[in-house]
Amino acid sequence: MATRSIATEIDIAASPERVWQVLSDWRRYPEWNPFIVGLHGRHETGASLVATVHPPGGRHLTFRPRLSEFSAGSLMAWRGKWLLPGLLDGEHRFRLEALDDGGTRLHHDEDFSGLLLPLIGDRLLECARRGFLQMNQALKRRCEALASQAPA
Repeated sequence: MATRSIATEIDIAASPERVWQVLSDWRRYPEWNPFIVGLHGRHETGASLVATVHPPGGRHLTFRPRLSEFSAGSLMAWRGKWLLPGLLDGEHRFRLEALDDGGTRLHHDEDFSGLLLPLIGDRLLECARRGFLQMNQALKRRCEALASQAPA
């Protein structure tokens, strides 16, 4: 079965702990996140989530992925499907990498697969990539603003 991937990254001038704090505080996503506008569920591997995304230029979509990995401070991933497994599946990941300067590199990616991928793949991937980039920039702004307010 064919797979297609999106891989983005951004450097953030804030500690991995600060970035993780913002990234894992799902109830605050509506305050800053233009792409994932809602995310609800438990912070544990195997938990069922409810995610609402707002793709650039599109309408809100709600789906119910399962948290496939949750390693506090470093990695969060979920696996979602559209209608039935195998039609259009996605594995969405956020991974934090500590940088030598005290900052953080966010790796934000997703692998798509399924029978419908050849039919809608290019449009889906371009729209999702734009959403990832918007979210990455918004996360950077929020984390760096919080880091600049932190007591020295």
